[in-house]
Amino acid sequence: MSTIGIRGTFFDFVDDPWKHLGKEQEAARFHQDGLLVVTDGIIREFGAYDTLAAAHPGIAITHIKDRIIVPGFIDGHIHLPQTRVLGAYGEQLLPWLQMSIYPEEIKYKDRNYAREGVKRFLDALLAAGTTTCQAFTSSSPVATEELFEEAGRRNMRVISGLTGIDRNAPADFIDTPENFYRDSKRLIAQYHNKGRNLYAITPRFAFGASPDLLKACQRLKQEHPDCWVNTHISENPAECRGVLIEHPDCQDYLGVYEKFGLVGPKFSGGHGVYLTNSEFRRMSKSGAAVVFCPCSNLFLGSGLFRLGRATDPEHRVKMSFGTDMGGGNRFSMLNVLDDAYKVGMCNNTMLDGSIDPVRMDVAEAERNKLSPYRGFWSVTLGGAEGLYIDDKLGNFQPGKEADFVALDVNAGPLAQAWHQSLIAEDGRPHTVEQAANLLFSVMMVGDDRCVDETWVMGKRLYKKN
Repeated sequence: MSTIGIRGTFFDFVDDPWKHLGKEQEAARFHQDGLLVVTDGIIREFGAYDTLAAAHPGIAITHIKDRIIVPGFIDGHIHLPQTRVLGAYGEQLLPWLQMSIYPEEIKYKDRNYAREGVKRFLDALLAAGTTTCQAFTSSSPVATEELFEEAGRRNMRVISGLTGIDRNAPADFIDTPENFYRDSKRLIAQYHNKGRNLYAITPRFAFGASPDLLKACQRLKQEHPDCWVNTHISENPAECRGVLIEHPDCQDYLGVYEKFGLVGPKFSGGHGVYLTNSEFRRMSKSGAAVVFCPCSNLFLGSGLFRLGRATDPEHRVKMSFGTDMGGGNRFSMLNVLDDAYKVGMCNNTMLDGSIDPVRMDVAEAERNKLSPYRGFWSVTLGGAEGLYIDDKLGNFQPGKEADFVALDVNAGPLAQAWHQSLIAEDGRPHTVEQAANLLFSVMMVGDDRCVDETWVMGKRLYKKN
């Protein structure tokens, strides 16, 4: 056994800040001078340095100075084979897929290309402070194999699976439901729960899935109930109309997945921009999760996700945040928080009565406002809860995996350090409120240059030059 200590300033969460209206700091935990004791990649103890250090004489301690250490970021929705084409110009979802995305994803049939793409993908995640992701691969098993293999070598927590699509895509990209089922069975046996890999049964979206493909997904879920289900839902108006044409016996998008028994715990639907109130309530009741992807929703012109509706305490929906790279034009969850805040503020204005008094809903308007507590909870412990992996990671609770990020709150744009001196003259937080305010500036003014170090299972895998 190998035991190490990490000393520094720590900030994490023990509860959901949306449950603590007006007192969100009660959901957070802050140690100005803390100690994280890690044995073989698992957190053994966590608390104040002065309290714990004496109980662990002789252990090697790495002191990370002048940084705020937070749990590793969790990206709930991202596309491995779009790494090279992020930021493709000028189209909404469906033509963008045809023009820019499918031609690139087809290349991942080639193992050498897929292998290089995977390495670049995981390098970019670590540089952005992301230690866990739920990722789409491609319709070829090669991409899934290479992702799980490389993630295993780095000991990263990854949820992924073969992406199923059998219509509304190029002929050389789609595959049959029979092949999808056969290849998925093999991949589940080979990778699910092997190391830190977790398998997601992955119909790309209902617009690209025939009833037979969704029946194959249903059969896989019945045979492997501990697997995840990862897909898209209600992203774009043209897509939503197309889904009901493809599946005319269903009344709404969620109903397609419900028909085939896919909706429930461990189900993630990315985007959810056009989910109805009924769909939100049904997702809440079933334990399904939605993934908020603001960067992509804005970049592709898809629309504004109703964050305040998803966080309705009467029908709360589990939720993680995602970059949706390459629809999202950044790898960084900090950029996700930046755009999520702006989406929330637009929603807030539309609901506060200043535009249309008839639509006024003061409580929902407030729930759209993304404070630093709500934001950083959403990309750490909240994201873990949304993906049903909060028993494994998401905060610094003993027994969990030691994935974390050291943030330089003064890095990023040239103006950042001077701005931060308004909050803490010496640039260091002394209270939980100061830490939260510094982190808000990281998410709104900073960028991935604020990520100084990224650690996975107690080992540093990234250090900014």
